[in-house]
Amino acid sequence: MHCASCASIITRALTKTGGVEKAVVNYSTEKVSVDFDDKLTNEDELIKAIKSKGYTAAVAQDAAAEKAKRLNEIKELKKIFLISFSLAFPALVIGMAFMKDGLLNFGYELPFANYILFILATPVQFYVGWRFYKGTFSALKNKSANMDSLIAIGTSAAYFYSIYSVFIAGKELQYFEVSAVLITFVMLGKWLEARAKGKMSEAIEKLVSLAPKTALVLRNGKESKISVDDVIKGDVIIVKPGEKIPVDGIIIDGVSSVDESMVTGESIPVDKNKGSFVIGGTINKHGTFRFKATKVGAETTLSHIIKLIEDAQARKAPIQRFADAVSSYFVPIVIVLAVITFLVWYYGFGKDFTFAMITAVSVLVIACPCALGLATPTAILVGTGMGAKNGILIKGGDALETAHKVNYIIFDKTGTITIGRPEVTEVVSFGSANEKNVLQIAASLEKSSEHALADAVLKYAKKKKILLLKVSNFSAVPGKGIFGTISGKKFYLGNQKLLSKQKSAKISQALAKLENDGKTVVMLADERIVLGMIAIADTIKESAPEAVKKLQDLGLKTYMITGDNKRAALAIAKQAGIENVFAEVMPNEKSDYVKKLQRKGKVAMIGDGVNDAPALAQADIGIAMGSGTDVAIETGNIVLMRNDLLDVPRALRLSRLTMSKIKQNMFWALFYNMLGIPVAAGVFYPFTGMLLSPMIAGGAMALSSVSVVSNSLLLKYKKL
Repeated sequence: MHCASCASIITRALTKTGGVEKAVVNYSTEKVSVDFDDKLTNEDELIKAIKSKGYTAAVAQDAAAEKAKRLNEIKELKKIFLISFSLAFPALVIGMAFMKDGLLNFGYELPFANYILFILATPVQFYVGWRFYKGTFSALKNKSANMDSLIAIGTSAAYFYSIYSVFIAGKELQYFEVSAVLITFVMLGKWLEARAKGKMSEAIEKLVSLAPKTALVLRNGKESKISVDDVIKGDVIIVKPGEKIPVDGIIIDGVSSVDESMVTGESIPVDKNKGSFVIGGTINKHGTFRFKATKVGAETTLSHIIKLIEDAQARKAPIQRFADAVSSYFVPIVIVLAVITFLVWYYGFGKDFTFAMITAVSVLVIACPCALGLATPTAILVGTGMGAKNGILIKGGDALETAHKVNYIIFDKTGTITIGRPEVTEVVSFGSANEKNVLQIAASLEKSSEHALADAVLKYAKKKKILLLKVSNFSAVPGKGIFGTISGKKFYLGNQKLLSKQKSAKISQALAKLENDGKTVVMLADERIVLGMIAIADTIKESAPEAVKKLQDLGLKTYMITGDNKRAALAIAKQAGIENVFAEVMPNEKSDYVKKLQRKGKVAMIGDGVNDAPALAQADIGIAMGSGTDVAIETGNIVLMRNDLLDVPRALRLSRLTMSKIKQNMFWALFYNMLGIPVAAGVFYPFTGMLLSPMIAGGAMALSSVSVVSNSLLLKYKKL
């Protein structure tokens, strides 16, 4: 496909094929997803329908083959661009500096300059530029026009007029370098576009790599290591400490804690015991356990997330470039005007062939889409460059074009609004014990523990320079806590289940207050009373409240989404200044909440975990935190490399500034065309004798390009 309008042509061709219910062509990923009745049609017929429109197609290959194909395409485009540049640049230098009519004439005229320019421009016109002719032929075959049509016609007009002028009319006037430089500019854009496209499918590859390749299965009383693909429902699987869980299932024996952050995004490992559900791709932290496989292959949570991303990417309609929309009307109108101009002067006014041809070519040259073609990419190149300088990685123009339309912002909680790791927020003491005593005893007990929260307590004790005590008779009670003896006295550290007998009304009140603030509480007690509590939470990022306030000042509505319970979620949202909360949301449901908001307007999703990837792909704009997982980063349209939430409003402001520049550029590009075409056609010649020669037309065209590029560069001086 040559441009976004090709996607529309292929969509129409497929939907008209008998038996096809739905066809979605994605220009960015170069894929089409087709729902069809296999009794009425088949894949061969669908490919035939696409080929009838001048394109080629094949059944999608596996990820490795797709990647190899993409890399070859990028390599080929880079090679073609470099060939084009190596020929066009010297042509530009000769045309501007070493010819009589050059803009930067140094007083030296290069002998045989016209012929040298012809030799340099010809390979660019027909070898490099062949893809634009091909795109034009496809468009003509389908009775439409596109940017390829504009480029092919504009450069051909300049090139073939130069052939006529130099070799037939014997004149000095030529525009060889104009056609060569324009094609080179466009090829640079094509190469950069292909590189951006290549990033899209890497998200799927990263997800696939998360899945373990083997499983230790217990069959007929014997342990055997088999491929994950060979695991069937009902298999009993053994998982040892540090191993990945192969598939989804339910624990039938054993106790452990599992790091589910790669799938759920939650930083605190989850305690697991008999009857607990485990997710394929997550990591077993400590104990050994056995579980029964309940979901295998395409049914697993990880596979489902992969499918959600693929579906969301396939549904994303490519942005219809304004220039493409203009070209569908502009190109035929310009061709008709050029033909009319020739006929009117040659037959109507009896002018000679050369006069009539010069006016017709002037119309085509001044209508050449150089400025129109540069209007969007130059602004986007400057905009994305500004973003990169400020730690905001923007993946191509589509993200910049869409971001300024966003109405709703959804923040993931863990790792996005919050830091993403548990920290001790406060230590509370009761009775004769003080906070230092509580922390010292708790940290001493936690040193022997493998529980997920132990690290947070030990780090806090180290920070406070607390000396740890010797513990004997240490023991853990799964799902409740730990206990041990210090200096001959027995102490308990754990949750309410472990210390229910020691609790009082005062203790319960203090516990409820901390839990209402969204904190996890571990209590310390001896055999009689509770001595104190340690509150642990994933704390909010310092920049979150200010970032949320700035987004609200921009007129955007903010939301937070999390798998946490509602009480904990509301506590975090309140600190951040977010009023709307989606709590207790399962990983595979996040994209559904994005869809609901999309019915009202454009949605931006901000996240960092694998579980956020489907929602990032579904959203109109996916914004990934730079400290997040590779998958979230690859799926996001915008990546905040500094992990600073204040970069979210900066990114949206950058989008608005860039779009403003694009609109200004479009105005100037079309203004020159609208003003120049009637002058080039000789409308004022009968009254004033004023006639726009192709050379002046080429100068006007060059001036329009310079004004567009200069206007885009002014974006650099804007403050984000």
